[in-house]
Parts: sequence; C-alpha cells; structure tokens
Amino acid sequence: MRREDRAITNKDEILEIMKKCSSCTVAFFDKNYPYVVPMNFGVQYHDRFELYFHCAKSGTKLKLLETNGNVGFEMNCEQKLILGEKSCDSTMEYESVCGNGTMTIVNADEKVRGLNLIMEHYDQKTQHSFDEKEIEMVHVLKIEVNEIVGKRLK
Repeated sequence: MRREDRAITNKDEILEIMKKCSSCTVAFFDKNYPYVVPMNFGVQYHDRFELYFHCAKSGTKLKLLETNGNVGFEMNCEQKLILGEKSCDSTMEYESVCGNGTMTIVNADEKVRGLNLIMEHYDQKTQHSFDEKEIEMVHVLKIEVNEIVGKRLK
C-alpha cells in the first residue's frame, strides 16, 4: 500500500469496518478479464477471517470457481465527498477492506451456519429460520481469507 499512514492492520478495526459495509465485491479469475460481482455477505473472525455468501446452484461464479478458487475481494463504506476550492484539492473520505483468499462451496453441515452469518450481518438477531426447500436451492460459499488490509481516510 502506497499510503501506509492510511493502512489498518488491526483485526478488530478491520472487522468493525466490515460490519458497516453492505456488500462485498468478489473478483473471480476468468479467461481474459476478472469477473467481478457484488454480493451480500456475512463475516466471522476467530483465528482468521471467513466470509460467507449465497448463490444459485448454477451460473458464472460457480463455473469459474470450479476452475480456480483463488479470489480477491473489496468492500467500502462511510464515503463522503470533500470538495476543495480547486478540483484537484477534492477528496473522498472512506473506509475500505481489500484482500484475497480461497473460495469453496461449504458442505451441508456448515450451510445453515453460513446463512445465519449472512443474515446476522443485516439483521442482528442471533438465530434465523430457513425453509428446508430454500436451503436446498442455494449454495453457500466461503472465502478463507489469506491476506487482508483495511484503509481509512477521515
């Protein structure tokens, strides 16, 4: 990172930024260009960060995931435009998190836990109910994060 003074490496601070973000953009490897898609997510941190997502059981994400599970991700929040007297003096306040990791489809035992983490991110109830038919219709994806850094300009 060029501006080390804006870097955030403290895991608790990174987690707090993530909790403020409404979506996580994931970049998959494709032939000529990255395939980038914003997704709803859930997060947990114990010894490492794990990000959870849900998706249909078919589509581009899954085709690319079969070929290469290495992904990048980005999320940002708290944006506020600061206009300067001259255009070049303008800036944007923000908080962001970027990283990479390995994405997999979770097994049946972990699926409901992943769905609960996604729901908890948007609705702080500790337990949510899911219809068995709906659970069967989706995959839950997990990124085990390898590298992560936050950034703040305020």
